[in-house]
Amino acid sequence: MVDRMSARRSISEAELETLQREAFDYFIHESNPANGLIVDRTQASWPASIAATGLALAAYPVGVERGFMARRAAIERTLTTLRFFWNSPQGPEPDATGHRGFYYHFLDMRTGKRAWECELSTVDSAFLLAGALAAGAYFDAATAEEQEIRGLADALYRRCDWTWAQNGKATVAHGWRPENGFIEYRWEGYDEALLLYVLGLASPTHPLSEDSYGAWLSTYRWEQCYGYAYAYAGPLFTHQLSHIWLDFRGIQDSFMRDKGIDYFENSRRATHVQQRYAVENPRRFAGYGEYCWGITASDGPGPETLKLQGIERIFFDYEGRGVPYGPDDGTLAPWAVLASLPFAPEIVLPAIDYYVHQMNLKQSNPYGFKASFNPTHPGEAGNSFGCWVSPWHYGLNQGPIVLMIENYRTGMVWRLMRGDSYIRSGLRRAGFTGGWLAEEDARREAAR
Repeated sequence: MVDRMSARRSISEAELETLQREAFDYFIHESNPANGLIVDRTQASWPASIAATGLALAAYPVGVERGFMARRAAIERTLTTLRFFWNSPQGPEPDATGHRGFYYHFLDMRTGKRAWECELSTVDSAFLLAGALAAGAYFDAATAEEQEIRGLADALYRRCDWTWAQNGKATVAHGWRPENGFIEYRWEGYDEALLLYVLGLASPTHPLSEDSYGAWLSTYRWEQCYGYAYAYAGPLFTHQLSHIWLDFRGIQDSFMRDKGIDYFENSRRATHVQQRYAVENPRRFAGYGEYCWGITASDGPGPETLKLQGIERIFFDYEGRGVPYGPDDGTLAPWAVLASLPFAPEIVLPAIDYYVHQMNLKQSNPYGFKASFNPTHPGEAGNSFGCWVSPWHYGLNQGPIVLMIENYRTGMVWRLMRGDSYIRSGLRRAGFTGGWLAEEDARREAAR
């Protein structure tokens, strides 16, 4: 890993903390204080996202340590959230909050019940549960309230029926709907489900089967792109989300042992591929370059087709954009660059500096960077940016900014989760060895 101080250019420590605090403010202001739910995006009447709520649970401890909020306020918010999920209706009814310990992807902000006939999401439930476990790891005092936080986090995790989510096969289903059962798609191919499998394997009550992780590994694609060999996934977020909670530095499963790297290095390579793709710019989009990159799942200016400078351009709305194979319509997401800060500060810090000082993507903005922008699309007439810029902020963007800046600066979230017995158990059941896991084993053996 590049030394972070030697890698730093003109972006200051104070500016980095400002970005972190502004992103954190999303969880303070875009929430329902009665149930702890966090809105998915800032559009009027939009529902809550359980993944964004999980990110908030992990972010509150960071807020306490950074002085963004008082510990008392963080305890109250955390307890409100965990109590809501524990007491919310579970069952096969179409208007429940969850079923078999999993929760619906989107929930009504007021009632907390299923919104939009969405799916019971296995991976978004994993992010929610990881946030709960992070809160339980941080709030470790002997007070009644902090003991309740730990108890609720543990109970929520134990209630989740991972065995059911396999639906009779080795890999895990994407989700389930009460109207027609399990979704046909499964978590296969390298992606953000790494955290899901670790949590599912560790369950003391309803664990994934022994063959689940190996079945998932067998679906990976090992690619060579721009001189980098890595486990391929196109959108940048897929190389980041599990890493928010799990410290993969120096630990390896069977796949990574065979390749001679770890998942942290894999994400470093994926980050460099993103930059190299922007420099090469094979589709000749405006703005792309050494300091202007970041292609991931994001909001966009479409659906629309425009002829610009003699070229017919197809633009998407919200889309899982990726490189080098697409889809790509010229839309960039600054948050995704920031979320790669621990992996490749030598290229991320200059890009942050460019977005702050050259593109001014924080102007008139309460939560830091705009969610996404497209320099190729002209945007609305009179737009001060001169191109399309997303009008919304998203909880799924703000959380990784807060948490990955903290992991870069102090490793706080990684440290909390390394101390969690479920995380260690899940990693070991998945076949991870070496690094801090080996050190932990040695420490415990010496203590006997």
